[in-house]
Amino acid sequence: MALTDVIAQIDAEIAKLQQAKALLSGAPAVKSGRGRPKGSKNAAKVVAKAAVKTKRKLSPEGRKAIAEAMKRRWAERRKLAAK
Repeated sequence: MALTDVIAQIDAEIAKLQQAKALLSGAPAVKSGRGRPKGSKNAAKVVAKAAVKTKRKLSPEGRKAIAEAMKRRWAERRKLAAK
């Protein structure tokens, strides 16, 4: 018997024992998927909050500041590309 066969048998035995433990303790053998569990009390709150959320607006001053910053950035890029 090779060492890999022995390790494979030990792994199989561990899996069997874990499954038996899960059955005896009443816990599910396989964990459920990710995300909010079904029947969560917070689900309605999250949906209601998402419906109330309004679109954010940018002030003209903020828009102007962003435009100027982008123009400076583009100018730097053009300067680097010319070199």
